[in-house]
Amino acid sequence: MKRLLRYIVIAIVLAILSGCIYLNSLLPIITGYAAKNLASAVFVSGREAKDVEAIDLNFSFIRFTSNTVDYENKTVTSRLLWGKSTAVYREGCGVTLLRGASADELRKQRFQMGILSEVQAGQDSISGAQLSMGDSAVAKRLAPIAKAFVNERAYHGHPFAFVVVHKGGVVAERYDTGIGRDTKLLSWSMAKSFVNALIGIMVKDSLLNIHTPMDIPEWQSDGRKAITLHDLMQMQSGLEWNEDYGARSDVNIMLHCERDMGLYALMKPLEYEPSTHWQYSSGTTDIAMRYLRSRFSSDEAFLRYMHSRLFAPLGIIAPVFEQDMSGTPVGSSYLYATAMDFARFGQMYLDDGCVGNERILPEGWVDYTRMPAAASNGRYGAFFWLNRSGKFPDVPKDMYYCDGHDGQDIFIFPSHQLVVVILGFSPKPDNVIDFNALLRDILSITSE
Repeated sequence: MKRLLRYIVIAIVLAILSGCIYLNSLLPIITGYAAKNLASAVFVSGREAKDVEAIDLNFSFIRFTSNTVDYENKTVTSRLLWGKSTAVYREGCGVTLLRGASADELRKQRFQMGILSEVQAGQDSISGAQLSMGDSAVAKRLAPIAKAFVNERAYHGHPFAFVVVHKGGVVAERYDTGIGRDTKLLSWSMAKSFVNALIGIMVKDSLLNIHTPMDIPEWQSDGRKAITLHDLMQMQSGLEWNEDYGARSDVNIMLHCERDMGLYALMKPLEYEPSTHWQYSSGTTDIAMRYLRSRFSSDEAFLRYMHSRLFAPLGIIAPVFEQDMSGTPVGSSYLYATAMDFARFGQMYLDDGCVGNERILPEGWVDYTRMPAAASNGRYGAFFWLNRSGKFPDVPKDMYYCDGHDGQDIFIFPSHQLVVVILGFSPKPDNVIDFNALLRDILSITSE
């Protein structure tokens, strides 16, 4: 009997220890998510901390964190039990979650501020990318839908911003309380589509070939050496990855625990032969961004190129593409821009990669972007989602879109000369927007 009791006590102790070890592994993700997203919302978007905690952080274990906003030093520290994470804001660079270095060490990376000043100085007069006002009759008919969607939540979700562009003109624009035309909002995975554009521009400038194997040193001794940028863009790299956002999934570890996100992703082993298996992976985009950065002689040169060749021609003067601790922009997730900035981006793709009379993307690049990945069953192109699979049954199948976590979307309709931008906090499955109904109702008006 004593022996049995001893075994029971040992089992209980081991269970408690195992639980504590597992919980300890989750705390950097829980506190890291809270610190990073609260800091970005406050210091990049200019939102009130209490609103962010009540809306964006009010779920799962994240809601139990204790968050301290230091407005003087522009940091946020989030705590839960014995876990603690700190995120630091830097002007022009946005927020970076501290991992493996101090705030002072991070702040020594000052290069981007000067680059932004240089690029912005000559771009105030850009007019080609500016969107005009659209048909007033269409705008009048869309106004009730905009109000119902944003203010009355008639299509569910919690939208922050809503913009509709029809035939190159803005026919609907509405914002939630506390959000405005100048508010920079989080892209989440819509950032992947901007990486698509950056790759396209580099191809146009003869800096890349997306169909040749990538010369990544860590891949040269095994089957990964055959992976191309094309494979990464179509999410068919074959690399092992878990994107389910549960507990210690790969995407959570990468975004909240790693100082070099692209390096973490590229060290994953090969699970399938490249180009034979489709698996959505934020890691592939961070590998791509890290690779793009390596093609330049310096970080300054890379960032200057990105801003002058991608953002400035679109009239996106002050975007914030947040970086990991290594200095690489987080291409999978962390771009902040205004709703109108995102609308202009969508319009560029609708206009076959042109802004006004200027060609930004190579000829044929938009068609390439919309070409379905072979193993995706019509769901995915190249860092863009497709409706060829009929996910939205009441929407044309030629529609393609940028899709971000929690309801960030740019829907592009070639057959209807239409771009729809939606930003906000609309998590699945609890409060997901009825996109099919919303888009159907918008199309019923713009198609008249």
